[in-house]
Amino acid sequence: MKGRFVLRNVKRINKEEIDIVVEDGKIAEVAKAGSGRGQQIFDYSDVYVSSGWIDLHVHAFPEFDPYGDEIDEIGVKQGVTTIVDAGSCGADRIADLAASREQAKTNLFAFLNISRIGLKRIDELSNMDWIDKDKVLQAVNKHRDLIVGLKARISKSVVRDSGVEPLRVARELSHETSLPLMVHIGSGPPNIEEVIPLLEKRDVITHYLNGKENNLFDDEGKPLQVLIDAIERGVHLDVGHGNASFSFKVAEAAKRYHIDLNTISTDIYRKNRLNGPVYSMSNVLSKFLYLGYSLEDVIAAVTTNAASWLEKPELGRIQIGDTANLTLFTVQNDPITLIDSEGDKRVAERRIEAKGVVVNGTFIEC
Repeated sequence: MKGRFVLRNVKRINKEEIDIVVEDGKIAEVAKAGSGRGQQIFDYSDVYVSSGWIDLHVHAFPEFDPYGDEIDEIGVKQGVTTIVDAGSCGADRIADLAASREQAKTNLFAFLNISRIGLKRIDELSNMDWIDKDKVLQAVNKHRDLIVGLKARISKSVVRDSGVEPLRVARELSHETSLPLMVHIGSGPPNIEEVIPLLEKRDVITHYLNGKENNLFDDEGKPLQVLIDAIERGVHLDVGHGNASFSFKVAEAAKRYHIDLNTISTDIYRKNRLNGPVYSMSNVLSKFLYLGYSLEDVIAAVTTNAASWLEKPELGRIQIGDTANLTLFTVQNDPITLIDSEGDKRVAERRIEAKGVVVNGTFIEC
């Protein structure tokens, strides 16, 4: 609902209690707890508030199977105010994705799949004829408000005999469009040591904590030199949990070797939302609390860090005058069994639970 309303007694990550007054879709006041005035008061004592959660890797084109879902099912209903579709659509269908955002409450951006067919089939880079450079350029020029980067899924089942060549073409398109790449990594060939050196500053490695043989860590859990070099170049690391791309053991190794947490994303779609192992953004965030990251670091990974990558700092802050995009959540001291993409189960003592959002000034309970 819009108008003037107050989120009363919410607490920041540092435990400071405040009131947030929202009026005409914008943050009108950040006041001492109990002092905010509005036509409607929503008391959220003992509930945390952050800027709206951002999920940098989802699949929000419901027509495609298995990688598809409804925008708001994986957005505001999960406590997420902004989602970024990670290459569901190529040039053939990106206009349809752009049109769908008009009907959704959740903010939507997208990576454009360099294959014109997108995820209509899941070997979309196995035929180089499906990479139409002119169509990519036309789509980017027409949908600059939607497209934030280009997506290339560089793993064996996607590229088949094309090897690393689709990534070389993606690199050229990145330079022509001035857009960064998001590169999905997984089973080889191509070998991970062929893939990572082609990535540049602000490009995104998604699935960096996957437990497949062709991953970024050696048998002892030590990060490969190509990963260290990529981090030094400014390549961005994104979780992209998904059905098959998050391993507790690899995540523990990354933390042990001080590989910084950049963004936590879900790679959520209908199947792994309903049947796991993803379920929700809250569930994925709870896994990183279990791993020993602070609440501050976990929430930063879906707020300030993600907003900074998107070059939309207003999405990652709570500031008077900004459009109100906020997430309300709790941290419950309730045991929960968490499962990774390899079936490894862990029992955590705390879990994060989304309670509601304010998205573009509209309050919605989860």
